[in-house]
Amino acid sequence: MSETTRAPREAVTVVAQAPGAPGAPEVPEAPDLMGWTCPAPLRDQPRVVMGHGGGGAMSAELVRHVFAPAFGGQTLAQMGDAAAVSLGGVRLAFSTDSFVVRPLFFPGGSIGDLAVNGTVNDLAMSGARAAYLSCGFILEEGVELPVVARVAEALGAAARAAGVEVATGDTKVVEAGHGDGMFINTAGIGLIPAGVDLRPQRVVPGDVVIVSGDIGVHGVAVMSVREGLEFGVEIESDCAALGGLVEAMLAVTPDLHVLRDPTRGGLAAALNEIAAASGTGVVLQERSVPVPPGVANACAVLGLDPMYVANEGKLVAFVPREHADAVLAAMRAHPRGAGATVIGEAVAEHPGMVVTRTGLGGTRVVDMPIGEQLPRIC
Repeated sequence: MSETTRAPREAVTVVAQAPGAPGAPEVPEAPDLMGWTCPAPLRDQPRVVMGHGGGGAMSAELVRHVFAPAFGGQTLAQMGDAAAVSLGGVRLAFSTDSFVVRPLFFPGGSIGDLAVNGTVNDLAMSGARAAYLSCGFILEEGVELPVVARVAEALGAAARAAGVEVATGDTKVVEAGHGDGMFINTAGIGLIPAGVDLRPQRVVPGDVVIVSGDIGVHGVAVMSVREGLEFGVEIESDCAALGGLVEAMLAVTPDLHVLRDPTRGGLAAALNEIAAASGTGVVLQERSVPVPPGVANACAVLGLDPMYVANEGKLVAFVPREHADAVLAAMRAHPRGAGATVIGEAVAEHPGMVVTRTGLGGTRVVDMPIGEQLPRIC
């Protein structure tokens, strides 16, 4: 716990007198630790808290203990960014996502861009090319129609840029004060190419871990406008569709082991999920993780770790070592992967755990986040 709070006590002036001497102050009793409180959310909450939506351990527990038992099914048990399903002999990827970002517009994007790129990228992490999206708008009574039109235009432009068609949709309106402007849900389907099998269970010791570029940019961009903060340089969200980058990687070899886009919970959450599902350990080189100076400075001011800050246009890949150099070159040749970097490897030691070797030669554990550092980020 980083800090604790307690009810104030009366101040006690200490005078240099021997204990028990006439007029000596009474020795304060031992502090009542049970009366202290911690601002971090507890994991056995009887009610939903913001941490349940952060993509970390609390989100996983909610899914595992509430939703998964209620829904059941082998397809849901995949627990990937998108479900791989077979229909009429064709392998499809199917995914859905909801977007509640605040504010609706931020440097480098909007809730409309997120609604497309978030779902398109979830499909891409299965190797699929997105084909069709559904789009559901939940609008708050009183939101200005020009704002709705601006978001819709951004959503349409992002869909065209990603090469995907919005094929169906729905609109609902809730009472003023109950919708924070608007929320958007999108679902998408895409075709998985033959021979592609991307899932964390395929990760083996020796796999090379590659990230496609600078991390933490989206979360800091949203926070900067939400809180009116300035960090000396404008930071724009990396919100973008990654389908083209994934196609370039698969053109080198279909034998990629797993891809993830590290959104909520950041790179740390994505790596921990893969390590846990694969039963391997992950070792990172801290100096190799690409954190741009603006993000590093902002995180230092805000007390955040860039490893846990959301991204919306980056991916992390576990690649067989024999293909790593060729895949890395293909990524760097694509605009969305120009900053691709090898940051570590999968190992047999400490299965299910992610550690990083620091610049000073030490090692620290990179845990799965419990809740979330920055709520309402996507």
